[in-house]
Amino acid sequence: MAIESLGHFWPIKVYAQLLPTATERQRHSKEDFQRAENAGRASLRGRAPQPAPLQTRLGRMEENPEGDPEENPDGEPLTSEDDEGAKAGRDWCRTDCVERPLSRALRRLGGLVGAHPWPFLLLPVALSAALGAGFAQLPSRESNDIEGQFTPRGGPAKTERRLAQERFPTDDARRFSAPRLTTEGAFVAFVVLAHEPDRTLLTRAAFGELLALDAAVRGFRADGLAYAQVCARIDGTCSSPNPLLSAVGNDSARIEALLPNLTFPVWQMRDFLGTFLGGVTVDPGPAEDRSRPLRGAKALSLFYYLQEDDPARREASLKWLGAFLQRIPDELASSNLTSVRVAYYTSISRQEEFEKSSKEVVPLFSITYFLIIFFAINSCARLDCVRTKVWAAAFGVLSSGLAVLSSFGLLLFCGVPFVITVANAPFLILGVGVDDMFIMVSCWQKTKVKDTVQDRMADTYAEAAVSVTITTLTDVLAFYIGIATAFPSIQSFCIYTGTAFIFCYIYNLTFFGAILALNGRREESNRHWLTFMKVPNETDESRGSAYNMCCVGGSYDESTGAEFEHPMNEFFRTYFGPFLMYRWTKLFVVVLYIGYLGSSIYGCTQVEEGIDLRNLANDNSYIVQYYNWYEGYFKEYGPRVMVVVTESIAYWNPGVRADIENCMEWIESLAYVDKYLTESWLKLYIMIAERMSLDIGDSSSFIANLPTLFQINPEARWDVNFTNQEISASRFFIQTVNVITAIDEQNLLDELRSLTTECHIPIIFYHPAFIYFDQYLVIARNTIQNVLIAAGAMLIISLLLIPNPLCSLWVTFAIASVIVGVTGFMAFWNVHLDSISMINLVICIGFSVDFSAHISYAFVSSEKPNVNDKAVDALYHLGYPVVQGAVSTIVGVVVLSMAPTYIFRTFFKIMFLVILFGAAHGLIFIPVFLTFFGFCGRL
Repeated sequence: MAIESLGHFWPIKVYAQLLPTATERQRHSKEDFQRAENAGRASLRGRAPQPAPLQTRLGRMEENPEGDPEENPDGEPLTSEDDEGAKAGRDWCRTDCVERPLSRALRRLGGLVGAHPWPFLLLPVALSAALGAGFAQLPSRESNDIEGQFTPRGGPAKTERRLAQERFPTDDARRFSAPRLTTEGAFVAFVVLAHEPDRTLLTRAAFGELLALDAAVRGFRADGLAYAQVCARIDGTCSSPNPLLSAVGNDSARIEALLPNLTFPVWQMRDFLGTFLGGVTVDPGPAEDRSRPLRGAKALSLFYYLQEDDPARREASLKWLGAFLQRIPDELASSNLTSVRVAYYTSISRQEEFEKSSKEVVPLFSITYFLIIFFAINSCARLDCVRTKVWAAAFGVLSSGLAVLSSFGLLLFCGVPFVITVANAPFLILGVGVDDMFIMVSCWQKTKVKDTVQDRMADTYAEAAVSVTITTLTDVLAFYIGIATAFPSIQSFCIYTGTAFIFCYIYNLTFFGAILALNGRREESNRHWLTFMKVPNETDESRGSAYNMCCVGGSYDESTGAEFEHPMNEFFRTYFGPFLMYRWTKLFVVVLYIGYLGSSIYGCTQVEEGIDLRNLANDNSYIVQYYNWYEGYFKEYGPRVMVVVTESIAYWNPGVRADIENCMEWIESLAYVDKYLTESWLKLYIMIAERMSLDIGDSSSFIANLPTLFQINPEARWDVNFTNQEISASRFFIQTVNVITAIDEQNLLDELRSLTTECHIPIIFYHPAFIYFDQYLVIARNTIQNVLIAAGAMLIISLLLIPNPLCSLWVTFAIASVIVGVTGFMAFWNVHLDSISMINLVICIGFSVDFSAHISYAFVSSEKPNVNDKAVDALYHLGYPVVQGAVSTIVGVVVLSMAPTYIFRTFFKIMFLVILFGAAHGLIFIPVFLTFFGFCGRL
């Protein structure tokens, strides 16, 4: 975030060095003072060599036109030895080789804009109109595929899915099996709860309503397509939505007859009920008895799968699902269910609700634009009807809007995907663009009122543009570094936002600069800001106070020749700064920082990783209730994972079979695996062979007797891929348990994949959910990598553009401190470390630089005699700009706190933390800590 700070101390610092101090004004004649002042102005305008910053001691002038002996801080003349030491110190700390020529170049640009403002005004408008046509490409550039954007590119699970699909192609029109799906499938799902929380669903009344719901689903039609035409099939019939529903048939009373014989989690030695019944009550029994008599269940799930293997069938299924989502709310409302409560979900629900959330944030943008304009105008307005900067403020906001229009249009023309996360960018760009505008306005106000507009613009650019350049460069670099992440959604956001910042910088130097120059011409001719009529600059007591307030203007501070300072600057110098320097205040600040750092470090250990998929929908979405109920009642049993043997091995070899058995035992020994629920065709085959005295000791007999296995267990045929008397691949299934939190999901994936190297057979583990679990493998690594790279880049930029190495070290310290604070407090505010919050941590780096660099440099470059005075002086120059910058950025994103979507609320939360902690470091922590190292100001 750019703030108007460096404009206070870079070339202004040079100017201060060329001007006499208050003591010197008393010693020198008026002519001497005028001569020194003119020399300073000439230097700033490029007519004399511009001295490097930080090259003087207290009050010593770099240029001494009269040849008077220079004095040391004690008032004694400086000796040649002192002068050599000062020069050596200046040469050691002189790191402004980039800043000085940049300042001179921008000075020339400012003079050009001041002399010819109209081309710089009209060209950005024309360019924005041309590039804005790129928004016509927006519908084709939208890329909101959840898997494609919010899972890591090149994740291992995607490779594992490809291998599973190649070895075991599905056929959902003839032999559908839900556990054997390699995708999430096309489906409709229901979670049904008993109407009373303490009741069971295993009653005649509840199943009567369940049968009615089942009939309603099967009766849905879309474009003439009935459910029976698109359903996934097993042996010519639609797959069952629930084993109990199939067992009951059309008679709900049968559930009461079945209940005494029901066991959980496995019924009839083959039906796994763990994913179909939740909140169960079972009879007690021995630990080794894994299936116990079932007495009640508070929740029941129904899954209606549709065909998707064939492209034409997939299209038909999507149409049917669309019709279902349109009609199911009315259907449920008219059902008058009294025994059950129902939540529903489909395979397309998450994607549809995700895409809807981006549309709901559009109205918030207009509110933000209004708030930014209101804040900018109030921040720049003055009671003086000539000196007020109302028009500059309004067009400054417009400049940011043009930057968004141009950058987004250009990238849409170039075919860059537009992801929902990019919808956050305009809110951020508005806030940052307004901050840059504050810098320009502030530096304009510090120029000499009697100078020409061209000269004032040159001085303004020389002071402000370097500051804007630094903050823009750091922010843009932070975003472009973020492009290296593995998450496409982050890449898209960083490309759009970084490019928008570049346009924002260009338009501030051209479009807004032209507005400032035209506004300067109005001020030069002493014209009213609204009527543009000339007004007197002296009050007339006979005309009344209202007239003098509204129709008299153009006053300025005659002692400085510039406009009057804002009262907030005086507040920081007179009240806030001295208060912060009290001994007890410093002690409190140290204690406060220790508490802040301790809380942050603890919070960092509590941050949860991974994106919760329910958070991609609006808070009031129907899928939220489904997720809540499903996790509340069905989380005991996690994914049923495939264990795929990817290569051909000698299954008939006892040694190979022993390796497989050992590997399966290692897998079953994991805390997240229920060894009693493993499904192994090989173990069943060996058992059948022993009981039936089948010979499976060689290749030919092993293959020849496989039909016996398939006859006893038909589903085993889908787990053995054999052709030409060779088994090219096979798979087993393990049942995971207690995979409840994101940490459990990460640990499960890590433990399973670690076994792929320990087992002596070539295996992979796969489940469709692993596509999303993969984010845990890279999210923390990508975040740390981006933060370290960006922080290093910020340090290099600081060393190049901020002419003080110690200042750069404080910048690095502040970046680390703010990042730790933001990450830690994410946990306290219920924000996970995911691809969304990762964006904000990248932003955090660039924004941390803005506050810390300005404050620490203002301190070390201050000419005050002691460290406390240096800190007060830094706050005097930068306190109000920091407040302006912080408030404007928060105003830019505050409306996102009202968004009904996690993505946008998370963006607000982390931006709020970044600005809050960044401002706290700039206004409280760093000024106090710098006073503990007084040598920083005496290089």
